Amino acid sequence: MTTSDHFLRRLARVNPTTAFLGALVLLLAGLFLPGVVGALLLGALAAGLAALTVTTWPVQTAITRLVRVVLLTLLIVAVVAKIL
Repeated sequence: MTTSDHFLRRLARVNPTTAFLGALVLLLAGLFLPGVVGALLLGALAAGLAALTVTTWPVQTAITRLVRVVLLTLLIVAVVAKIL
């Protein structure tokens, strides 16, 4: 078993509620903290979403792909806005 397979198996066992609440806390902290600190948190969230999107792209429906790309774009816009 490769390292990425091991990581994906561990990721699949994460409680969905815990993952949602963790992402929500990261999003709210990123939006409310000022400047670069908030941008770094939002950037970390965007990086996680990008990794998840790339990993699961082949098995997602077209609408799910579209939603993830739109959300990723919005997060990156928020990061740039926080930096400026």
